[in-house]
Amino acid sequence: MKAIIADHLVKTYRHGEVRALDNLSLDVAEGTVLSVLGPNGAGKTTVVRILTTLLTPDSGSASVGGIDVIKHPDKVREIIGLSGQYAAVDETLTGMDNLVMFGRLYHLGKKAAILRADELLERFSLTDSARRPIKTYSGGMRRRLDLAASLIVQPKVLFLDEPTTGLDPRGRQEMWGVIEELVKGGVTLLLTTQYLDEADQLADDIAVIDHGKVIARGTSDALKTQVGGERLEVVVDQQHVGATMEIVSRVSGQKASLDEGLRLISAPVTTGAGALIEVLRSLDTAGIHPLDVGLKRPSLDDVFMSLTGHAAEDEVKELDTGKRSGRKSKKDKKVKGAKA
Repeated sequence: MKAIIADHLVKTYRHGEVRALDNLSLDVAEGTVLSVLGPNGAGKTTVVRILTTLLTPDSGSASVGGIDVIKHPDKVREIIGLSGQYAAVDETLTGMDNLVMFGRLYHLGKKAAILRADELLERFSLTDSARRPIKTYSGGMRRRLDLAASLIVQPKVLFLDEPTTGLDPRGRQEMWGVIEELVKGGVTLLLTTQYLDEADQLADDIAVIDHGKVIARGTSDALKTQVGGERLEVVVDQQHVGATMEIVSRVSGQKASLDEGLRLISAPVTTGAGALIEVLRSLDTAGIHPLDVGLKRPSLDDVFMSLTGHAAEDEVKELDTGKRSGRKSKKDKKVKGAKA
């Protein structure tokens, strides 16, 4: 069963001059993780805001948990959780007070809200900080509290919009652990990110989007294979660069490329270890002793460069209104988990 379906979504800004989404379609199977991968400005946040009822598309349709997001937004909000790029918490309140406030907003009784807040604070390792104002929290602690708020009513479907933006490496690893735990518990997850390693780590499936369109879809391994298999890489002394390029080009069947600074010669190969052995034999016959040699599988960075012609971390001004302000609207804050 498909927990999330987006069908030919179109969203424009500036009176139709800019197309944030351009007939975008995707779906997510129940109990799986889809990572929507792309640079800022690609349309990731726009599609999340439509699926979580915060925006209405110009055309197209979408459903979450079998519920039409346009016709029945209130019912959709009862089954989803959302954690955006910026922690939607009140800095003057404590961690406990924030979670209790969200619980009350979602129509939990006072006692039930307190009990749920205690559970989530323990789950996210925030119990010791529960009585401290949020303004004293680190970035990682704020992100964990924001995610806890999105789980107040145990949503069936969770949307995480670049959940590790601004976190240090340790904070990102901690957040990954939390996300993996949620998925093991059966939550369906749509995760947007511009971090290729994050998609590689967390996703069952990856949708690469650029300029509002899905330009590729598949598992991490399938997308890497799409680039063209492995690359043979050889590092040699400067005097052997020319001869080595000829050998590598011959074995590959394609012209080798050269990184002059590193004296790194590389070319795509289809025979893997066989090509490596043939190059080593040819180099030995020519009296060339490589400083380093090996096979490299393509990374998701290579995939993104191949598909889009630019790096995934390229910064483009986001089209979504208010995204760069660092603030969320009241509506953004309200759609955290249910019964908004």
